[in-house]
Amino acid sequence: MLYLDHAATTPVRPEVREAMLPLLGAQFGNPSSHHTVGEHAAAVLADARSRVAAVFGMRPGDIVFTSGGTEANNLAIKGIAVADLLRHGRPGHIVTTPVEHESVLASCAHLDRVYGVAVSYLPVDATGVVSPDDVAAALRDDTALVSIGYANNEIGTVQDAAAIAAVTAARRVPLHLDAVQAAGWLPLAGTGADALSIAGHKVGAPQGIGALAIRGRVPLEPLIHGGGQERERRSGTENVAGAVGLAVALELAEAERTADTARTVALRDAFIAATLAAVPEARLTGHATRRLAGTASFTFAGVSGEAVLLELERRGVVSSSGSACAAGSDEASHVLVALGIPAEVAQTAVRFTFGHGASFDATPLARAVADAVTAVRSTG
Repeated sequence: MLYLDHAATTPVRPEVREAMLPLLGAQFGNPSSHHTVGEHAAAVLADARSRVAAVFGMRPGDIVFTSGGTEANNLAIKGIAVADLLRHGRPGHIVTTPVEHESVLASCAHLDRVYGVAVSYLPVDATGVVSPDDVAAALRDDTALVSIGYANNEIGTVQDAAAIAAVTAARRVPLHLDAVQAAGWLPLAGTGADALSIAGHKVGAPQGIGALAIRGRVPLEPLIHGGGQERERRSGTENVAGAVGLAVALELAEAERTADTARTVALRDAFIAATLAAVPEARLTGHATRRLAGTASFTFAGVSGEAVLLELERRGVVSSSGSACAAGSDEASHVLVALGIPAEVAQTAVRFTFGHGASFDATPLARAVADAVTAVRSTG
């Protein structure tokens, strides 16, 4: 089986599993307990926090461990917006785009519905790129936050984070980057963002651990209250083993990032070219070059994307139609529709996402795609 759905989840790396095992056995302490077992757990957690912070180029105190990317996005968006509301005594304003992950869009919709926070959705071009000029034009005196996906989870388009950060910094508006898909492929340090979200299971750590890196100067209202863990920004007993796994996975990904990205880009581009040649009706979605190294996504007009996925799996290739968080939905991808792709064409989408160390021959894979599309078309 060739697994090409790494944007949904990645296998746990052996080094990560090895680092976590002692904490799932004899070293099981609660870091909030005031005895030697708990103090050891607290020291391990502090070390993991420092290592994660180093990858972001931030301070250890800026790292909030979460259950994953969805919680990190919710905490960033709701936490900053509600803190702004409490500080100013009125609902503020958020700037985002219509191509964001569901956790971002749903958080913005919640703030609008419950608190009356205004939300502006910036346009994107046909490749999913956001213009920094449009960001600047959307900012208002009451703008509490700009939240943009560093790299899109469905089409892989990468935004110019530095240019957007320059705009928000000039107006002293916090910038949050959803970096869940970017982690391991793009630099997390030096983006200029005030907050970044990541999920461990996208970089070789287990499911159930993530982090929000948010600068201490940014006011943040917690979503979860209780024991005051994570500097009172996210209560609850910390997942010490998960935090260690995340630290190891991030360090490995960062150490390998430059070389692995160059190798994967060459593999990705060969596969894209072979697929477009083998399937005349195939259309690449997202930006041709400003895309994640491990993402190739297509539409196949006239056939069901889900049917193509089934045919591919019969041929030993596992891929997806888009975000795993929207699995089971019969609706066309909101990302593709925002790019101007008709809904009926958007429903033909198939996404191939490669992991670090991916190795395969692009030509046979493209042939398998062509055969799957032909099989679906012949039964339609």
